[in-house]
Amino acid sequence: MKPILLRFVLVMILLPFLSAAAGAEAAGAKAVSFPTLESALPGRSDVTYLDLARMVIPDLAADTGGTFKGGLPIEMRHVGGPDSGGSPPETSSFANAEVLPIRVGGRDRLAMLLDLGDSPDSAEGYAVLALYDITAKPKLLDKANVAVDRNTYFQKPGKLAIGANDDILTIESSHSNSNQNYMIASMIMIASDKFELIDMIYMLDEHVCEYSRTQDVTFEAIAEGRPHAAIKATVTDTTGPTGDSCGEAPPKAASHRISVTYHWNRKRSRYVKDSKAFERLSAENAKRF
Repeated sequence: MKPILLRFVLVMILLPFLSAAAGAEAAGAKAVSFPTLESALPGRSDVTYLDLARMVIPDLAADTGGTFKGGLPIEMRHVGGPDSGGSPPETSSFANAEVLPIRVGGRDRLAMLLDLGDSPDSAEGYAVLALYDITAKPKLLDKANVAVDRNTYFQKPGKLAIGANDDILTIESSHSNSNQNYMIASMIMIASDKFELIDMIYMLDEHVCEYSRTQDVTFEAIAEGRPHAAIKATVTDTTGPTGDSCGEAPPKAASHRISVTYHWNRKRSRYVKDSKAFERLSAENAKRF
């Protein structure tokens, strides 16, 4: 076999594997990461994550043990509206941020999430979600408090593509007590480089001697010929015995799904859900608190 033909055959054999590897690498590069604040942005030597964080906490500075400490963040709204959220803590300390590259209107953007800790006048914490343009000199495009419970983080995978040019963000806030874990998942879209809340989904895990009951949410984009794909959110509610005996019979093992689909409404320029199933789930969970 001639060398040129041999190379061609080898390339054709290896191409699927090379494409899969490249795809996996690209997907990994776009996942949520937790860089230390002093590290530089990928491909940049002139900008660090600390530079970005100082756009929302101006006096943020290195502290002991690899952490950074700062005072009050700049003024910002709560993504849920003027009646939501509390005040930021007077001081915050953390070592890293959660960052996630996203697409907004066909443009590359970077979302950064900073959990600042407890709010002094609310049971909720205070978490800053910031949106940046880092294609040239970094610009802070928007910022909002997205905490609706004590601990706030990107809900894996952190984003969902609703088209070739746009992603939404998925964020979760939670706290736990001795046998219950309270979770609120927020879906946030970005329109004209501004955060807009789509909806919040309230869930509750319960772990007792005889059984565990968990609720997990997943998101799926469904193309339907509109500017943005529909978003199908599904909560899987699962109950299973632990195998321990504590004097009471455990409930039977069971699992069921609760789904709501959010369709893009062109006239209202927003997502509209097709049922109140999540409101009913929240009401049912409230009875178990």
